[in-house]
Amino acid sequence: MTNSLDKFILAIITTDETKAAGGTAIFICKTQEEMHFFAKNLEAILDGIAHGIGDDLYIVVKH
Repeated sequence: MTNSLDKFILAIITTDETKAAGGTAIFICKTQEEMHFFAKNLEAILDGIAHGIGDDLYIVVKH
């Protein structure tokens, strides 16, 4: 039997750098529009799902 991670965070996208810390890729954006752009594109590139966590934070998760 092998252990594998089925669900994990691929990236964090935020406009507030105090809301994210190490462990995965973090993208700091200047505007909410830029944050939405990054979330949408990283979702497709990383084959994950982007979830909005409040007004200033997205996470891209592999399910």
